[in-house]
Amino acid sequence: MTKLLNNTLFENVKHINENFSKHYHDTYTIGITYDGVLKTKNTNKNFDFYKYSIRVNNPNEVHSGISQHWSHSNFYPNIELISDLYGQIFLEKKIPYFENHIINDKFLFIKLHNFFQSFFRKDEDIIIESNLIDALSYLIINFTAYSKTYDEMFDNKIILKKSLELINDCIDENISLDTLANNCNLSKYHFLRVFKKELGLTPHSFIINERLNRANNLIQKGLTISEASVKVGFNDQSHFTRNFKKYFGYTPTLLQKNSNIIL
Repeated sequence: MTKLLNNTLFENVKHINENFSKHYHDTYTIGITYDGVLKTKNTNKNFDFYKYSIRVNNPNEVHSGISQHWSHSNFYPNIELISDLYGQIFLEKKIPYFENHIINDKFLFIKLHNFFQSFFRKDEDIIIESNLIDALSYLIINFTAYSKTYDEMFDNKIILKKSLELINDCIDENISLDTLANNCNLSKYHFLRVFKKELGLTPHSFIINERLNRANNLIQKGLTISEASVKVGFNDQSHFTRNFKKYFGYTPTLLQKNSNIIL
């Protein structure tokens, strides 16, 4: 696989009917629908991701959805890849953000389709990379709403910053609500209200999602399901598998067998 796409997850899925709980990815999500529909909620707004449309989720953007006979191709480019390309275009290293969650643009659809086709056909790297850059540069130039520096990935409010730092340091441990609230010198009630308002998830859901994202990356890098689940704080593998399927729509076993999901 081309080095540009190392550890990048792809999906090529036909006619699925799945419910996706509220979750987020630490990467972008970029995909196209060939048939059916995904009724999705992103940042508390409802959208229909239907035939010939493009869907873009920014990193850490909370979303959920219900699919109906949905056929699509998706991939999850990391922040570094998108930021590097943005820098090549605009000569400054920033992270682009896209306000249009659903995009209707036939030129972008064709460009992304050509990229997915070349990737799943396992064309030469030069073809895949050329199609990738063609599609992403078009997306960045035409649909970037604003950009941020790396330090602004999350809201810089002290409460949220302290909470995320603690969660990141203790991700494989059982973090109590008392610990999180005391870390910010807040009551549990006030802490919960602020956290959910800023991120759209409860602290527990956020921690589970963060663990699953990390496990996802570890499995793609070659760790066994058991090793990955323990490393991120799941001592019960069946509990890990249930949550993984609930959040991502496929099992960790399927991810382990296929570096790129094809259903």
